[in-house]
Amino acid sequence: MPAVVHLPVGKTLSVRTAADAFLDSLGNANTIRTYGIGVGKTALRLGEDRPLASVADDEVGEALEALWGTAAVNTWNARRASVLSWLGWCRERGHEAPVIPAWTKRLTVPDSDTPVRSRAAIDRLIARREVHLREKTLYRMLYESAGRSEEILGVNIEDLDFAGRRCQVKAKGARTKARRRGQVREDFVLETLYWDAGTARLLPRLLKGRTRGPVFLTHRRPGPGKVVNSRDVCPDTGLARLSYGQARALLDEHTAIGGPGTGWDLHEFRHSALTHLGQAGASLLMLMAKSRHKKPENLRRYFKPSPEAIAELTSLLAPGDSRR
Repeated sequence: MPAVVHLPVGKTLSVRTAADAFLDSLGNANTIRTYGIGVGKTALRLGEDRPLASVADDEVGEALEALWGTAAVNTWNARRASVLSWLGWCRERGHEAPVIPAWTKRLTVPDSDTPVRSRAAIDRLIARREVHLREKTLYRMLYESAGRSEEILGVNIEDLDFAGRRCQVKAKGARTKARRRGQVREDFVLETLYWDAGTARLLPRLLKGRTRGPVFLTHRRPGPGKVVNSRDVCPDTGLARLSYGQARALLDEHTAIGGPGTGWDLHEFRHSALTHLGQAGASLLMLMAKSRHKKPENLRRYFKPSPEAIAELTSLLAPGDSRR
């Protein structure tokens, strides 16, 4: 449970005292780190030693605009949300606190600019001889599962259900089963990813009889001075788990045309899979079940039908005899 924080009695609560008390009341380390940026910088901008009750609403808005007015939409929304929670928390405890003015609105997240690759392009990439079996399996699994790259790279052999063609992963923003320090994977609510025949054919060839440890391994052992979690090392070979940075660099090497850094991104497999499912007629609810998005507006950013698909859909509106 979050710690109970007693605020000073009266209306002399300073901006810094209120900010520190709010952050101390949070129980999750990731939330503290994220909210600490927004609340800490805003408090510094407003003046840490002045009474919180003396801060005007517009001053809060001006501070947000000065600090993050030109930042990315997601950054603006995150910082605004942290300050909104902080000031609301203070008012709930009986202290005078400003509110975020109406003119500092939450912004609509724009569509993602991640490109969608065609099925043929993905198949050609995986079929290339110079692409190692490890990368072939990773790319096929990313595409068929529509999973996030960090989730797939974090899978261990013990997590795989070969017969059901599925595995459980710790998803982005996973809910905790219990609040305690040093949480391990089993303390989080796990989600299920599904793959199909392409991954099912490649996985046994990649594992070569291994029954435990990370699915995707590097070709080297960790250096003598590097501390690695036991879950991230194969107990039989001593090889470490393939990292996101390494996997991304390998994909860029396989797909770059205009020099390093111009190739595909691992996230494009997820975007492509969801778009292809949508074009094939999958409903919004089924797409949300596959992608595990909780909000339809977040899923929309991943669905990018091609001009050909839009043209084919539009043809359904033509007069009855025009398609004969």
